[in-house]
Amino acid sequence: MASFLISTEDLARDLGAPDLRIVDASWHLDGRDARAEFERLRIPGAVFFDLDAVSDHTTDLPHMLPTAAAFADAAGALGISATDRIVVYDTVGLFSAARVWWTFRLMGARDVRVLDGGLPRWRAEDRPTDAGPVSAVAPARFEPAGRSGAVADMAMVLAALSGDAQIVDARPAPRFRGEAAEPRAGLRPGHMPGALSLPFKTLLDETGRLLPAPDLRQRFADAGVTFDRPIITSCGSGVTAAILTLALAELGEDSALYDGAWAEWGGRSDTAVATGP
Repeated sequence: MASFLISTEDLARDLGAPDLRIVDASWHLDGRDARAEFERLRIPGAVFFDLDAVSDHTTDLPHMLPTAAAFADAAGALGISATDRIVVYDTVGLFSAARVWWTFRLMGARDVRVLDGGLPRWRAEDRPTDAGPVSAVAPARFEPAGRSGAVADMAMVLAALSGDAQIVDARPAPRFRGEAAEPRAGLRPGHMPGALSLPFKTLLDETGRLLPAPDLRQRFADAGVTFDRPIITSCGSGVTAAILTLALAELGEDSALYDGAWAEWGGRSDTAVATGP
């Protein structure tokens, strides 16, 4: 099975290839200006994907998936087609890149991978970087093609909680247990009754790289996840859930991602909330 990760060595070797598109997918929960950081330092040839801008603006929920047509327009404006080789990275190591990887795959990109270790590893190896304003790119035509079953909605989550599937929550354990407040105002603390806790950071090493497959499998098993039933990943707003989805894909396992995540579930008054382990 081919990996959905690409090494810094392999990316460095392919820099400048005509079919290669590099995407800085950085997004920060603390409000840091990811675009400004991109202009200060980036991998040569990279374009910036704005997770909040390329989203559904008809809802108050954060960075929900855009329509296929809106995504195609945004990707095309960045010079990306569905047949390009796409490499996604972020400035943390592995955080928001997984969400953009998942989105590109969902919309029909045929070859999209995440840079293993992201920009921190690239810089630690003293590889080339660019800075300053980005030159205009030639637009491309992105032909979207949906992937069925990869997105979970409220109805699917409700069915899962009755036993149809497993909900795996990527938020930090104190937030899952209801011991820590949510970073977004108006959300109740806690978790969906019956959900399993698997904080995304437990799937990463100290440098922000995804753990090897045997260790990933053990982390899922330790969290109570089995691979004989469907899996839905969730988190605060659908970003770090994609790290679980990426890890599962590395293990050859399918999953659906709950796009509304806790921003939707915890913000409603008609959904059950549990606290504690």
